[in-house]
Amino acid sequence: MKINLKNGIDKLIFGMKQKDVEAVYGKPDRNYKDEDDNIIFVYNKFKMRLTFYKDEDFKMGYIVASAANLELFGNKVIGRNIKDVKKDLAPKGITKFAQEEFDTFENYFDENHWLLFQTEFNEVVKVEVGAIINDKDEFDWKFGKK
Repeated sequence: MKINLKNGIDKLIFGMKQKDVEAVYGKPDRNYKDEDDNIIFVYNKFKMRLTFYKDEDFKMGYIVASAANLELFGNKVIGRNIKDVKKDLAPKGITKFAQEEFDTFENYFDENHWLLFQTEFNEVVKVEVGAIINDKDEFDWKFGKK
């Protein structure tokens, strides 16, 4: 599954509604509301968790994924050393990562692309991508745009 920075993952495009996602991937294995009343879809088969924001008319704006077949710019990311993943991204201009550590995990976050890699023991175990916020402090929804 291809990570499309600023747009989504695979056939998922930021700005989709629940019905749009279900038309592509079917009913989720689980769905629930988080503490902010956002709706969360969980797809076990794809190892993805999708967030539909309540304050944005329940548009999908965040994806957490850990499937082994996730690719970014043609390179697999899950299970790889973070140094190698960052080395692959450098020629694409993705070099500024804020780093945060907790327990055995580390997060590497690039705000410009709303991309986060979570690692454990220097190995990428999870990727998070989010919709971009534009200069007007609004989400830049991609779904439905030509």
